[in-house]
Amino acid sequence: MFDKVLIANRGEIALRILRACRELGIATVAVHSTADENAMHVRLADESVCIGPPPARDSYLNIPSLLAACEITGADAVHPGYGFLAENARFAEILGEHNITFIGPSPEHIRIMGDKIEAKKTAIRLGIPVVPGSPGAVRSGDEAARIAEEIGFPVLIKAAAGGGGRGMKVARTPADLAEALTTAQTEAKAAFGDDAVYLERYLAKPRHIEVQILGDGQGNAVHLGERDCSLQRRHQKLWEEALSPALNADQRHAIGTRVATAIADLGYSGAGTIEFLYENGEFFFIEMNTRLQVEHPVTESITGIDIVQEQIRIAAGAKLSFTQDDIVFSGHAIECRINAENPLTFTPSPGHIDSVHVPGGLGVRVDSGIYAGYTVPPYYDSLIAKLIVMGKSRNECLMRLRRALGEYVIEGVETTIPLFIDLLKDDDIIDGNYDIHWLENYLERRRQ
Repeated sequence: MFDKVLIANRGEIALRILRACRELGIATVAVHSTADENAMHVRLADESVCIGPPPARDSYLNIPSLLAACEITGADAVHPGYGFLAENARFAEILGEHNITFIGPSPEHIRIMGDKIEAKKTAIRLGIPVVPGSPGAVRSGDEAARIAEEIGFPVLIKAAAGGGGRGMKVARTPADLAEALTTAQTEAKAAFGDDAVYLERYLAKPRHIEVQILGDGQGNAVHLGERDCSLQRRHQKLWEEALSPALNADQRHAIGTRVATAIADLGYSGAGTIEFLYENGEFFFIEMNTRLQVEHPVTESITGIDIVQEQIRIAAGAKLSFTQDDIVFSGHAIECRINAENPLTFTPSPGHIDSVHVPGGLGVRVDSGIYAGYTVPPYYDSLIAKLIVMGKSRNECLMRLRRALGEYVIEGVETTIPLFIDLLKDDDIIDGNYDIHWLENYLERRRQ
């Protein structure tokens, strides 16, 4: 096992990793920008190192500064969390060159799955169903037009090198295609430094279903069930639940088994998530995230498995501590992402937090690093907390969520809490009847 882990992240996920390390008896190093010097994970870590000024490129993305922090403190492993350098293959390689363990998959697997086109080819090779589309990058309008006619309109144009909705455009007719292609390429180049895009069939009303996996790189892999992440705004998830209200046990077993077998065949090591669009009983692979997900707590809630601790054990060379037969899904869990944003316009709301009252009681978990007197900086993602509730059934979970949201008080900044309170009044949410476009349509109606 590791002696000391450097946590190359900030906010709630840094605190989450710190807690996992502490339970394993591992010393921790918090790194921080000057804007985060009073962050909770910095206060609680065994050691802390300032790695630069507020801009992420000068601190949390500054690999030389992170290496120096490892050397100064003697950290023998780095956990990247999510975002920042979590899926940076070169960062993982550089750590290895300095005899520091990257707590995550191999650079090779990060690189393959980080390229959407290579990831799709790999999925096909491993027997994972994919959305019909171009076999590789599309560079010209003529090529795009030919492929679009083959797979049928509407088509989705996506950046090969990125995610988060950037470099993604829909062409509903042949007349839309040229402009959508150019716009997607321009956005992809600006966001990721690579203008490569590819085409896929556009699914009208799919759900976003993702399967959590763990592999130990020694021939063993398991799935921990699925999460339904369909409630999204501009391709950013706001509400996640496990298990999905759209799937039955047979569908869950079939897709989970297929994915776990593929991950074992790949020789994958660590935690990862295979993401699908699901429509009319069919799954279509869209990407793999080779890291811990923001929404991992809902899976932990229904399985009782600490995914972060398992990541650390695997990175230290241990085999999976359980088999697929050991995994039992119990009850239901829902996570709401509490952002420091206006609940209707989603305008960021950084600033001083005057007071906080966190909900509690049976089946309520809050992952957050904020406290009364803390200042939410304007430089980073606006996620400030995750509210996770668990219940014996989805209905009990919804009732508990309604109660917990009513108790949650954060004063001084605007948050998305009122949005979730309103969502729980809608029959579609109560019935689990929604797709990836539902929330955007709902918000549009609210603004009218």
